[in-house]
Amino acid sequence: MKKIILNIEKTFGTIPKEQIYAQALKTTACNQSLENGTGKGHDFLGWLHLPSSITKEECSSIQSVAGALRSKCKVVVVIGIGGSYLGAKAVIDALSGAFDTLENQNTTIVYAGHNISEDYLYELSAYLKDKSFGIINISKSGTTTEPALAFRILKKQLEEAVGKTEAQSRIVAVTDKARGALRTLAVKEGYKTYVIPDNVGGRFSVLTPVGLLPIAVAGIDIEQLLAGAIAMEQATASDIPFADNPAEIYAATRNELYKSGKKIEILANFHPKLHYVSEWWKQLYGESEGKEQKGIFTAAVDFTTDLHSMGQWIQEGERSIFETVISVAHPQYKVEIPFDEQDLDGLNFLAGQRVDHVNQMAELGTQQAHVDGGVPNIRIELPELNAYYLGQLLYFFERACGISGYLLDVNPFDQPGVEAYKKNMFKLLNKPGY
Repeated sequence: MKKIILNIEKTFGTIPKEQIYAQALKTTACNQSLENGTGKGHDFLGWLHLPSSITKEECSSIQSVAGALRSKCKVVVVIGIGGSYLGAKAVIDALSGAFDTLENQNTTIVYAGHNISEDYLYELSAYLKDKSFGIINISKSGTTTEPALAFRILKKQLEEAVGKTEAQSRIVAVTDKARGALRTLAVKEGYKTYVIPDNVGGRFSVLTPVGLLPIAVAGIDIEQLLAGAIAMEQATASDIPFADNPAEIYAATRNELYKSGKKIEILANFHPKLHYVSEWWKQLYGESEGKEQKGIFTAAVDFTTDLHSMGQWIQEGERSIFETVISVAHPQYKVEIPFDEQDLDGLNFLAGQRVDHVNQMAELGTQQAHVDGGVPNIRIELPELNAYYLGQLLYFFERACGISGYLLDVNPFDQPGVEAYKKNMFKLLNKPGY
């Protein structure tokens, strides 16, 4: 099988290749710190060898429960926030048909607990009325406000619709192995449960049951997803030389760009199905590196769509940015541009060409324009958009994130700043103890 390809050549106009490769020893040492568990946050390295450690029995269990939910439910609500839903949504959106939900042929995945919008919850409840639905509730503690609110409301609706006993068979809890409100409730109610490993933080959890169960319910091949991740686990190991190690090269390049004044990394794609991969990536890097008054600000755009909105700023705004572009080499389908007798739109010069050829030239032209305009460009190419290569991409970003955090000299595996808004909110709500 092929591997995703990393190309950093379009950054050399800002930082010479020699400057990046001068960081090889330090970068490899950071990777070795991950491997040896000697760096900051080493208690949360369970994701590092997760792909290769998942057993066939664990996969079979997830696939079996996913099949049972599909057989009972036309809709499955995935309740979670941050890493508890972004990874699953990234994969499901990337590998599902753009209009699958409109066709209503398979089990539909919808999401809750990722906001506190009363209108959203009302409309979701209205949508679920008279539909056969189930719930995957993902929360380590069971007390995080957004998912806890959603679960309380939807659990009541499900029990009223099908009765408590049947509802219990349609609810799966993904939570702590031994403690917490959701674990206590799951034991009391007899829900099927999966464990969020103690040593895996939420934003690194997509290849645990947190991500794998919803992905399997959507009918996606989790074995291929894991196979791709395993291939990248091997390709980015600390004993792979820097020059051949894409995670080390990416981490070193983005940190050298950061030191040169490029404070914002824009993740761009030319495939609309990758939108939520970008959202997952934003949390992964933003939450891992944005601390101690340091860290690259993570942003994302969907091209060519956003070239008609953000393109002007990227081209001629403050030169504090660099781009990382995810490119898909081969689309799944073929659409040719037809000939038109009137040619009022002036597109006959493209007649007979594939639409993807136009998209590729838009990508190349955009890269040239942005690099000429002072925006260094990193390119990541997927041979095609499938579960195997997406598994590679997810693990590549995870490994590079750990290395990059160590290069920045922060703990990439904590998130102390997340608690600030919660304390204020609870005080304003008069929660006991606040």
